[in-house]
Amino acid sequence: MAETQQALGLDIGGTGIKAAVVDVGRGELVSERVRIKTPQPSVPEEVLKICARLQKKLKWQGPVGCGFPGLIKDNVVTDAPNLDQSWVGHDIVQGLRSHLQQERIAVLNDADAAGVAEMTFGAGKGRKGTVVLITLGTGIGTAVFYDGVLLPFTELGHLEMYGKDAELSASEGARIRDGLSWKKWAAHLDHYLSRLQYLLGVDLFILGGGGSKKAHKFLPHLKTVGSKVMTAEMGNLAGIVGAAMRGAESAVVRGATGGLL
Repeated sequence: MAETQQALGLDIGGTGIKAAVVDVGRGELVSERVRIKTPQPSVPEEVLKICARLQKKLKWQGPVGCGFPGLIKDNVVTDAPNLDQSWVGHDIVQGLRSHLQQERIAVLNDADAAGVAEMTFGAGKGRKGTVVLITLGTGIGTAVFYDGVLLPFTELGHLEMYGKDAELSASEGARIRDGLSWKKWAAHLDHYLSRLQYLLGVDLFILGGGGSKKAHKFLPHLKTVGSKVMTAEMGNLAGIVGAAMRGAESAVVRGATGGLL
């Protein structure tokens, strides 16, 4: 698996940036989890400065993995829907190298990072068929697996629903912004899950992200997919753990999943 058993996991989100040192062999944090609010505007320079502050707070010098809320090709951000659009065209790996003074940097989509952790240590462990992890936060992130293999960089939170992006009505951010009751919000989430079920033939949905913390308030209202829904066992730590797992990998990661250079 990994030549290095510990790495720093960074999880960049639309509202907060989180970090911890992780034992990637066990999928467990070996430091405190630290968090700083995402700066507004969330331009690259300010976000990267916060990543460096978190690294310094944890006194970490070693490999780093970073979950990023967007699409990355050959280390360059091509889409960042929940961050400032100045990220588009930015070489995030080079930016992290410069600010963290660390050469061993790996970057992947934040939902993919959470999915990798859940499929290795959490609710998806040993699961076959089509598994979709959904992070419910500022927006909606998705990670799609078939027989445990990741299809990287899916952006199914932008699936059209009610004539607009699904995350504008079914995310945790939408519930808070619109002041929706749990039952009303669950109806939107239910509709979203049913669309994914129809399109992908999903065998299991795993719900993670901040919106899953109070799953008991909305799970009883989900009708369409019933027992095919589980909450993420690793909770909001999955993104940090999955990012650290990628950071600890000794082999070069090529292609759409970013780079360990």
